[in-house]
Amino acid sequence: MTGPELSRAMPAGRAELSLAVPAGDSEPGGGIEPAAAPVTVRALVARGSGAELRVERVRLPAPGPGEVRVTIRAAGVCHSDLSMVNGTIAARFPLVLGHEATGVIAETGPGSSLAVGTPVVLNWAPACRACWWCRRGEPWLCADTTAPTVPRGETDDGVPLHLTLGLGALAEAVVVPERAVIPVPAGLPPERAALLGCAVLTGVGAVRNTARVAPGESVAVVGLGGVGLAVLTAARRAGATTILAIDVAEAKRELALAAGATDFLLSDDRLSKEVRARTEGRGVDHAFECVGRAATIRAAWRLTRRGGAVIVVGMGAKDDMVSLGALDIFHSARTLRSSVYGSSDPDREVPALAAELSDGVLDLRVLVSGTISLDEAPMAFDRLARGEGARWVVTLS
Repeated sequence: MTGPELSRAMPAGRAELSLAVPAGDSEPGGGIEPAAAPVTVRALVARGSGAELRVERVRLPAPGPGEVRVTIRAAGVCHSDLSMVNGTIAARFPLVLGHEATGVIAETGPGSSLAVGTPVVLNWAPACRACWWCRRGEPWLCADTTAPTVPRGETDDGVPLHLTLGLGALAEAVVVPERAVIPVPAGLPPERAALLGCAVLTGVGAVRNTARVAPGESVAVVGLGGVGLAVLTAARRAGATTILAIDVAEAKRELALAAGATDFLLSDDRLSKEVRARTEGRGVDHAFECVGRAATIRAAWRLTRRGGAVIVVGMGAKDDMVSLGALDIFHSARTLRSSVYGSSDPDREVPALAAELSDGVLDLRVLVSGTISLDEAPMAFDRLARGEGARWVVTLS
C-alpha cells in the first residue's frame, strides 16, 4: 500500500475470502496459497453516456499471472476519454476513464518479470507480437487491439466495471497485463511523463513515422489540443520551415507559437487562401488533421498541395462520412491516410522519448495547461469540451 486511499477490501455484504481446501482435505496445506483480496481505489467513473462524472471507490482484482498493479502518479485528460463519455465512441458503463498515465509498479502477479518500484508509462495498445501485422513490423495495427472498454473489477455497490482501453488510468491505481506497461527512467516529471503514452507518442509519431517530414518542408496542423501541439513540436524538430497552426479558437495562438508554429491561422472561410499565400500558392506538403471530423479532414485536404499528404490523426465517429470528388482525388495526386498511435512501436519509442525528455531535448511544458487533483478531473472534461488549453493532468501522491 502506498497511500491512505489505497486499501485491501472485501466487497460489502460478502463473506471474507477463505483458503480453498481440496476435496478430502480437512485443512489448508500442500502449498496452496490464500486467494489475494481485491484492491479498493478512488477513480473517475462515468455511469452512462452524458452522465455526470464522479470520483468513486471501485474494486480492482489483485494481479493475476503476468499482470501488475501500478500506483498512478499522473494521468492526462485526453479527448478520446471525452469521446467515450459523449457517445462518439461506443462504450460500456460504468466506466473508469483515462488511458494516458505514468506510475510505479506496486505489486506483481505470478510470472511477472518486472520489479516492484519500477517507474512505467502505460500503453493502451500493447502489441501481441505474434499476429501478421506485428510480424511484419506494424504493431500499431495489431490484430489483438484493445477494445474501447474492457470489463474488470466492480463499483463499490457491486456493479461490474469497465475500463477505458483496458486501463482506466484516472484512478489511484490500475491492474493491467505486464505488456501494457513500459519501463522508463526514474526522476521524470510525472505530469510530462504521463503524456508520453498517448499525446506525445501519437503526435511525434505522426510526424516522424507516418509523414516523415523532412527539413525545409511545409506543415499545417488543424486542431491544437494536446496531440496537435505535439505535432507542432515534432515538426519544428524535424526541420520544417513553414509550420502553420490552425484552430477555431484565437486563445490557442500563444500556445501554438510556443510549441513551434511559425504562424497561427483561424479556421474560417479564408483559410485555404491564407495557407496558399504562405506557401507560394501551392499549399502545404503535409496537413495533419488532429480533430477527427469529416469537415476538418476536408479542410486539411484543401490546404495540401498537389502530391502532398493529409494525415488524419484525430479519431472520429463511424457515421461521420468524408466526401471527396473522384476527379479531385485523381487530379490532386494527394495521399490521404491515418496515423494510428503515431504508426509507432511503443515498446521501442516510449523509452526513446523518455530519454529525450530526461536529457532536456524534448520540451513538453507547453503541452501541460495545468495540474489538478483527481477530484477536479470532472472540471477538466468541461474545459476539454470547450476547447480550452492543451492537456490538463491529474496528479496523485
